[in-house]
Amino acid sequence: MNPDPAGFRFSAVVLAAGQSSRMGGRNKLLLPLAGETVIRRTVRTVLAAGMQETVVVTGHQGREVMRALMDLPVTLQPNLRHEEGQMRSVAAGVAALAQATDAILVCPGDLPLLTCEDLRVLMDVFCAHSDHSIVIPRHAGQRGNPIVFASAYAPEVAAGRRLIGCRKLAAQYPEETWYFEADHERYTTDLDTPEDYRRVLERLGLPLEEAA
Repeated sequence: MNPDPAGFRFSAVVLAAGQSSRMGGRNKLLLPLAGETVIRRTVRTVLAAGMQETVVVTGHQGREVMRALMDLPVTLQPNLRHEEGQMRSVAAGVAALAQATDAILVCPGDLPLLTCEDLRVLMDVFCAHSDHSIVIPRHAGQRGNPIVFASAYAPEVAAGRRLIGCRKLAAQYPEETWYFEADHERYTTDLDTPEDYRRVLERLGLPLEEAA
């Protein structure tokens, strides 16, 4: 691996196909957040980190998600089998990447506290640890996201033979995995429930009526 981040190519897959089953009937990715949707905020953060190519995988309420991102420089990849779980979306997104790359960042669409600096830190960590091919952030013992992995795995991931993004990933490939210990909660703060949404609004200093 090239240890110089400036000479390393990163691509991204953003997962935006889930059912939001714990959000009380609302699609968490389409919730308002400071004048835009949650998914748009996450995708803009990923783009700002300097990806050479970004694929967004859609599924549940795919047309609405696409409309929220229509003017952004991303590839929108529908996953018709999104109800079969997240790994189908990871596989669909990786398969849709068209440009040669050195590493792939897989980011769930519901990480509204992430900054582009947070993503660049993960990219730098990946480049710095050439003896590991998977980087996972962690805070206070909790596994976070996004995950970064070497593009050499892309064919296996696209075929569904390697479960990048799976919670069991580090257990399956411990010798290949590097945990990055973060000193903040942004990698581990996602949106699953209405209470999660209220907490994020409070963290960002936004009016709680958006959570009503």
